[in-house]
Amino acid sequence: MGEQKVSLLTDQAQMHRFVRFLLDDVQSLQYMIENDWFETGITRIGAEQEMCLVDAKTFKPAPIAMEALETMKNYPWVETELARFNLETNMMPRELKGKCFSEMEKENLGNLNKIRKKLDKLEAKLILTGILPTLRKPHLEMHNLTPKKRYYALMEAINSQLIGKAYELRLTGIDELLVQHKSPLLEACNTSFQVHLQITPDDFVHMYNIAQALAGPTMAIAANSPIVFGRRLWHESRIALFQQSLDTRTTHDHMRERYPRVSFGSDWLKGSVLNIHREDIARFRVLISSDVEEKASAMIAANKVPKLRALQVHNSTVYRWNRPCFGISPNGKPHLRIENRVLPSGPTVIDEMANTALWIGAMTAYGQKYKDISKHMSFDDVRDNFGKAARFGIDSNFTWFKDKKISTCELIKKEILPMAREGLASKKVNKADISRYLDVIEERAERHMNGARWQLRAYSKLIKETNPDEAATVLTAAIIQNQEQELPVHTWKMPELSDLKEYRPSKVTVEEFMVTDVFTVQKDDIIELVAEMMDWRGIRYTPVEDVKGNLIGLVTSRLILRHLIQNPKLKGEAKLVNDIMIKNPKTISMKSTIIEAMEIMRKNKIGCLPVVKGKELIGIITEMDFLRISGRLIERLEENK
Repeated sequence: MGEQKVSLLTDQAQMHRFVRFLLDDVQSLQYMIENDWFETGITRIGAEQEMCLVDAKTFKPAPIAMEALETMKNYPWVETELARFNLETNMMPRELKGKCFSEMEKENLGNLNKIRKKLDKLEAKLILTGILPTLRKPHLEMHNLTPKKRYYALMEAINSQLIGKAYELRLTGIDELLVQHKSPLLEACNTSFQVHLQITPDDFVHMYNIAQALAGPTMAIAANSPIVFGRRLWHESRIALFQQSLDTRTTHDHMRERYPRVSFGSDWLKGSVLNIHREDIARFRVLISSDVEEKASAMIAANKVPKLRALQVHNSTVYRWNRPCFGISPNGKPHLRIENRVLPSGPTVIDEMANTALWIGAMTAYGQKYKDISKHMSFDDVRDNFGKAARFGIDSNFTWFKDKKISTCELIKKEILPMAREGLASKKVNKADISRYLDVIEERAERHMNGARWQLRAYSKLIKETNPDEAATVLTAAIIQNQEQELPVHTWKMPELSDLKEYRPSKVTVEEFMVTDVFTVQKDDIIELVAEMMDWRGIRYTPVEDVKGNLIGLVTSRLILRHLIQNPKLKGEAKLVNDIMIKNPKTISMKSTIIEAMEIMRKNKIGCLPVVKGKELIGIITEMDFLRISGRLIERLEENK
């Protein structure tokens, strides 16, 4: 969020005071632009590295950020993020020239290695990935919110704007995810590598529009976020997940347009950077306040550069994928930046730097060649490209200049990559740097392989061999191992179950392990139907639910068999499920552990446990699931002899 000293708006007077400061900031920004206060003649780049923390043995999220930071008090470049299992580092701004990229890579690797050493003592590891494969919905409850005033204020403020009853995730890829959530902490699923590029006010409009045009292709080649809660979804699921996690809207029976706070934008930017801020202030209510004391216009009257704190606080609560940023350079002059929020964290630092070099090089070259990119592409195509890239990543097909239809890899290899090389060369970037990073992009395109495609192939392979929890654990362990070796993702081998020497399922919850694709019947169904269904599907247990999805009974193959033996020739009125079902079956909650589930089944000599939330049926666990776990553990013991 940038600005640390923020608070929830508690009364109308506080709101009015903050809004006045906000409007004054916009007017002051306009004055500084019109009177040439801004730094020119230099281009700087910077970046923010977000990461997840995981347990070193289970590879599940480790909510230890505050404890870890206690050991890093002499590291001013590392700070908290929204969730207790996230951290963020900030890299030093540097001029776009010479060895700026290799210097940034060295700085980032050095920072990460220092964090790794501290985490070793806490039995934890860090991972760079757009969305952590082992992350589950229970990890995103409010107890995992980082305990800082600004985060509590933001969560409460967003919740106050919620129109519906809950936040909803709706995503479809290879699998499907339809789930409700109680808080916007879902945002913490996402980890990014956010790149900053300094832009002069005179160039801001046409450079911002170029950033919009490049967002789709650069995201497609860099995608690294395909797995959410064990489901294979969009190649860059961060895009939909971030929007939906903060989306306070709900459906209506009318067509009024309401924009989400996370958006790509609705049209090309025209006029100046001021129009972005004006639109965001007009569209989105102020959520939180800052303890602003300086009045920007008074600072300007005293010939001092204001920090525009109110504007920066509001800007931090509107999440454009290309976001305008205001800052003050070391020489005291103000500057503008474009913050690229499209790029995911990982798969490795060299992959991140390759993505960065591609985007900055392409931005530079397209900015030099095209002063108005809107004459070459429609905004509708640009926004459509962005949506395609999020869904299909490296497999996308785009609409490019002059309505040209082209695949991601062809567009990168034939057009954007040569432009990026040209752009970096024009800034006198070291030739070895250009080759080191852009060659990674070229190889990625040649092999048609990026982080998202690797994860999808690896996870799809693993879940055919074991349960989803172990598959996600092995996948996460493999990502970390490759990262620590700094191997670019296009060179990674497919992981094997044997790569993970130790798998500990004892603390796995029922929610992570249960079968959710459940075939059910209702109490008024005839027994013949149930018998045929169970034979067709090869199942031994069928839950009985009412029309609202509440569990009211259980039918087992043993009950069916007993009924058929006792009634070899059915006569008269058909027997119904209600006549033979177990009416009060043992159940378990989704937050129980599988050890607790096994104990209930063993103690009661039963082979099935329906999983319920209240009375609602949400899944099922059977003895076959535990046989699979036991079998895998025995196999591991044999492998590790």
